[in-house]
Amino acid sequence: MTDGEEKGGTAGYLRLNKKCMRSMYLGYAITYAVLLVAFILIMSYSGEALGEARGTVLLIGLACLVIVLAYMLMAPPVFYSRYRYKITEDRVDVRSGILFLRHVMVPIERIHQVEVSRGPINNMLGLGHVNITTAGGTATVSYLEIEEAEKMAERLNKLVGSMLRDREST
Repeated sequence: MTDGEEKGGTAGYLRLNKKCMRSMYLGYAITYAVLLVAFILIMSYSGEALGEARGTVLLIGLACLVIVLAYMLMAPPVFYSRYRYKITEDRVDVRSGILFLRHVMVPIERIHQVEVSRGPINNMLGLGHVNITTAGGTATVSYLEIEEAEKMAERLNKLVGSMLRDREST
């Protein structure tokens, strides 16, 4: 390994703001609350329909809720520690994953559209996502500070524009 190169070859990659974990925890908490209410309603109104299987369904449901809760508590720090992104003159490179690791590289010349999006939780925390659309799909750089997301979108649009002008002049 050369000087400045981190384990896993992530030299030059940028990391996320720790607010991303807060955003994930809030989103997960809302999702978990909805699941819990749904489970309680199902168990409350399906008494006779389940019959003797009610105890088994209750145990399986509770086990699923515990597993989901454990995942929701452990996922944000793992996501934060593994998430890296880098923009160079020729590509956008994103490394992420919780259970399955992904390494997405989008060549600048393939970019069709760049947009900044933010949902209610991210908006409240001042975070946004940069969605990069290509003919093959969409890549996302997630949980950036709004100002950073806007700068990234502007930079990508300039790189794409510059590449198009270079092609036209040759």
